[in-house]
Amino acid sequence: LYLEAKLIYEKVFGKESPQFAGSLTNLANLYSAMGNYEKAISYYLQSLELSEKASGRETPGFANTLNNLGLNYTTIGNFKKAEENYLESLAIREKTVGKNHPDYAASLHNLAHLYDQMGNPEKAEPLYLESLASIEKSLGKSHPDYATNLYNFANLYLNLEKYEKARPLYDEALAIRGKILGKKNLFYANCLSGLANLSKATGDDETARRLFTEFAEVSQTVIANALHHLSERELNSYLATFSTGQNQILSFAETSKKNLNFSKNGIEKTCFDNSLFYKGFLLVAAAQIKNLTISNAAATEKSNLLKSCERQLATRYAQPIAQRDSTKIANLEAQKNELEKDLARTVAGYGEATRQVRWQDVQAVLKPGEAAVEFVNFSFYEKKLTDGSRAKSNDSTVYAALVLRPGMAAPVFVPLFEMRELTEVLQRPGNDNFQKTNELYNFSTAGTGRKTLFDLIWKPLEKDLAGVQKLYVSPSGLLHKINLAAIPIGKKEVFSDRHQLILVGSTRQLVANFQSTKNASNDAHLVGGVRYSMDSTVISMANFTRSRGLPDAGELTFFADSTRGEKWNYLPETAREVLEINGLLKNSGIEAQLDTGFVATEESFRSLGVDKISPKIIHVATHGFFFPVSPRLRSATALNDRARRLSGVEAPVVERSRNEPIFKISEHPMIRTGLILAGGNQAWTGKKTPAGLQDGILTAYEISQMNLSGTELVVLSACETGLGDIEGNEGVYGLQRAFKIAGAKYLIVSLWKVGDRATRELMTEFYKKWLAEKMEIPDAFRAAQATMRLKYIGEPFQWAGFVLME
Repeated sequence: LYLEAKLIYEKVFGKESPQFAGSLTNLANLYSAMGNYEKAISYYLQSLELSEKASGRETPGFANTLNNLGLNYTTIGNFKKAEENYLESLAIREKTVGKNHPDYAASLHNLAHLYDQMGNPEKAEPLYLESLASIEKSLGKSHPDYATNLYNFANLYLNLEKYEKARPLYDEALAIRGKILGKKNLFYANCLSGLANLSKATGDDETARRLFTEFAEVSQTVIANALHHLSERELNSYLATFSTGQNQILSFAETSKKNLNFSKNGIEKTCFDNSLFYKGFLLVAAAQIKNLTISNAAATEKSNLLKSCERQLATRYAQPIAQRDSTKIANLEAQKNELEKDLARTVAGYGEATRQVRWQDVQAVLKPGEAAVEFVNFSFYEKKLTDGSRAKSNDSTVYAALVLRPGMAAPVFVPLFEMRELTEVLQRPGNDNFQKTNELYNFSTAGTGRKTLFDLIWKPLEKDLAGVQKLYVSPSGLLHKINLAAIPIGKKEVFSDRHQLILVGSTRQLVANFQSTKNASNDAHLVGGVRYSMDSTVISMANFTRSRGLPDAGELTFFADSTRGEKWNYLPETAREVLEINGLLKNSGIEAQLDTGFVATEESFRSLGVDKISPKIIHVATHGFFFPVSPRLRSATALNDRARRLSGVEAPVVERSRNEPIFKISEHPMIRTGLILAGGNQAWTGKKTPAGLQDGILTAYEISQMNLSGTELVVLSACETGLGDIEGNEGVYGLQRAFKIAGAKYLIVSLWKVGDRATRELMTEFYKKWLAEKMEIPDAFRAAQATMRLKYIGEPFQWAGFVLME
């Protein structure tokens, strides 16, 4: 509605008008409430620029926008800019509306809150007192603004450990918000969190547990409601506003465990439920809405429109910077956003499909000898808070595990280590990745007196996992980069010798797995021996013949060897790999489409699941890539956005080399990871792809738009296919996420650059165990790695790089 109003104001009054500037402020206020601070700040700055031209700086409207801009700068930690905006806003309001006006009181309150954030309580306290008096006089004690002032004032006293002053302020704020706003409200939840932290600080653990649990339940209700009106991108920003509350609850659990109060307060139940709710929340939402729209006839048209937008975006995202039309991209993104929200509102069954799973539900499906482990990482909070969205910490990121077994009265919370300890182990010096990896996963490091991966991750859990044969594990943070099953124990065993480990995005999948394979066929799609150079004539012919089901237009040829992942050179072992697997599949009665050479095109791969169910098996043996976001890219998206155009286009003005491929520098994490297919070197080196052909760079974003709901297994026999940006509770934004959204059940992915020949051996062994020896997929994969371990004794680099995800 705000966007529509903005267009009307632009048409009727023009872009230079106060009305148009006001519409930008309204949008900014909305985006701020949704947690999209970058977008909000951009609109505030545009509005200020227009308002100053139209009416000057000393107007109530200008002061209001300055004040709101200051709020956003405070939230992102840019205190200097926040103070400048607040002081100017305060001065304008004193001059234009006077000291007895609610707006003046609001500026006082915000300035007090800022000084509290900056660690200047002596400046904050008198401003809070003056602001409270002013609001009481102008609005009365029952107004939400009065409650907000009370709440932040209480936080100040909590930080100062003046608990007797903090409690009545929290109590009064909670009562006002409950009466005026209701108890299923984010502001009410923040008061619960404040009182919980106060109870924790004063040693009343039982009250703290009760309040933290209520806070968690209210927060989940608020987020669940947002599913029906926010898109995935908007939800991602909104979820970030709840991270502090999760950290506080986990910190309380950590402290309670150390103080031996844990068994009494039962906070571990809330911790496990929170983990089930937040971990992969967006991944589940994206996969569910995709599956439901596929099966819901009423949503087919909207779903097709959404797919069209996504395909067009994927094509435009892949274009070089010089060829991209930012306005068209912005329009497509806006259309995609609206369609996603419309589907979230209207698709039948969506609410049931995304219902919350509790720890009891997970426990109910565990069999004797099985356990579920939810790893968590969090910023450790002690007594100090500043408000409901941000808090002061001791800069310590802590890892812990929540263990659940059949018959337990509650999950068990086990503190593990600080992130710096794990980083020190992972960053030990070595001449190259081969040496570093071998040291991490080799028996030779055990017993040396230095902490090992086992010491940090698994040793604290030995007692709680005694007697467990099968272990469902959901990693968190840096643990996504570690092969948890391959960690050595002592000098003779690895962890998988004691326990069968199954990796899952969340143990919620044991109850409500959103991948329900619908395979009606028994076929496979194999990719290997890819030719990465560009021969547009041959590739066009390959696409032509493949699209019509004609014989392959290409010949399997062997070229010089190379190491997978360093240069986009031909990989001869991948050709041998898919040929061997093709033979194993045929012996098991599985027909395979074999894409090699110039036939292994992006067009061929993206046709999977179109007009027919996707193959049971997809095996891709090729180069993979992952580029972390660079510091330069992060700084380029900083919030000094006055240069952004007033047209509303959201893309920031960023200095980038036009010779760099977009796959290296994109802001979208699902574009900075992918697979290289036939002809991919052309686009990779920044050259223009011939008209009518895909570029041969298959990104995770493009894969996520496919329908692979019939696929039981995807094997990514390429380097670093398990990597990607790690974003909070959502885990890895990369290929594994893309294939999960597309609908695949099992994935085999790699964590580092693996030798070409060793990869072929591992994959062949896996298929023998699975198809010929009739093992289940997890058992076959585990057995194949055990065989490789015996062959490459002392060289875990050669066998431990691949992991199986369910």
